[in-house]
Amino acid sequence: MGTGPVRTTLMSVVVAVSLSGLLFGFDTAVISGVTDALRLHYDLSAAALGITVSSALVGTMLGAATAGILGDRRGARSGLRWAAALYLISGLGCALAWGWFSLLAFRIMAGIAIGVSSVLAPIYLAEIAPAARRGAIVGGFQVSIVIGILLAYVCNAAVDALISNPTIAWRWKLGCTALPAAIFQFLMVRVPDSPRWLTMRGRTDEATAASLSLYGHAPIQEEIVSAVSHGTVSLASLWTEARRPMILAIVIGALNQLTGINAILYYLNDIFAAAGFAQVSANLQAIAVGVANLIFTIVGMTLIDRVGRRPLLLVGGAAMAVLLTVATAIMLGMLPKFLMVGVLVCFIAAFATSQGAVIWVYMSEIFPARFRAAGQALGAGTVWLFDALVSAVFPVAAAMSPAIPFALFAVCMVVQCILVFQLFPETKKASLEEIERRMLGARQGPAQ
Repeated sequence: MGTGPVRTTLMSVVVAVSLSGLLFGFDTAVISGVTDALRLHYDLSAAALGITVSSALVGTMLGAATAGILGDRRGARSGLRWAAALYLISGLGCALAWGWFSLLAFRIMAGIAIGVSSVLAPIYLAEIAPAARRGAIVGGFQVSIVIGILLAYVCNAAVDALISNPTIAWRWKLGCTALPAAIFQFLMVRVPDSPRWLTMRGRTDEATAASLSLYGHAPIQEEIVSAVSHGTVSLASLWTEARRPMILAIVIGALNQLTGINAILYYLNDIFAAAGFAQVSANLQAIAVGVANLIFTIVGMTLIDRVGRRPLLLVGGAAMAVLLTVATAIMLGMLPKFLMVGVLVCFIAAFATSQGAVIWVYMSEIFPARFRAAGQALGAGTVWLFDALVSAVFPVAAAMSPAIPFALFAVCMVVQCILVFQLFPETKKASLEEIERRMLGARQGPAQ
């Protein structure tokens, strides 16, 4: 695809698809404002609270596991439309939950939508993006995620300010996703199927029409040859035919959650409470963290196609290791607790410009065309598996000592720096077809 000015039609499609990220972020972070209310309302133990928070993550694993098949057979657009419906139903269901088990069911439903979004939105965006702008365009999905996270924090603070009864307030917080879900479903009506996916399915006339709509020209010959030359895919063949990208996706997916990012976001108000902040102050600090997340995600998007994916992961990993070590010292009482806000804001900044900016872009790039949906599903599934494990264990470990989780996360970031330096190739400004040739060449010859 060309590298000229991005057409208005293309950008409107990018915005519509990226809105799935806003719902992803909102549903991920909104739980941080209701943990205390749910603990009291349902008389939850620390373990039961961990189950409640991680229940959505059971859904994300299910959604990620099935999204690859759905994306291959029906296309990313159709899968995202199903996700929009699930977001809407789950938002209304959480608001009207009649018991703990019904709440868990609707949170699992939200998780399925998140899992589908995390696989299909980056794939779709990577397939329609010009190579020179792919990092920024796929990264728009991550920007949308952090906007959703910030919106969740603002919503939590606004509901607490307007509704004093915590039994009612948590229902409004969890139900607020219904409105953006309805908007997302409406906007997806005018989103075309990816020209690359249509070509792979043999629907060349529709691929040409979609390409003309998005770019003003027909698909280039290289894309047609690359897409048509691939058949169907079995997940088992990933190991023999796409081993290197498979390993890279698993490693980056696991390390993404071993930063501690989602556990910190889920339990942000509890962390601030442990550091001595009152509820109102904790809400405001959460908003500050959300603003930092948004600002530095945008910074990461401006750097990803200039600096590259690998340098961002290396520098960000080193910074997070240092900041998590400082957080450990704060929780051990070795440093004053008021420093925790600054440390977490800096941690969010480091994450947003590195792992946050890179992960969905990188996983959508590294797999050959016929493995892209299955590979993205594998990578996203790894993210959600580790997210569920870390989030379920976090409150138990923190109950033993608030310093333990931060110390473990710091060690994991040191490991990230070593693995990225040893294993991860750079992909900036290369077409998907060029990256595929590099990966296949690396499989057949020495690692590069």
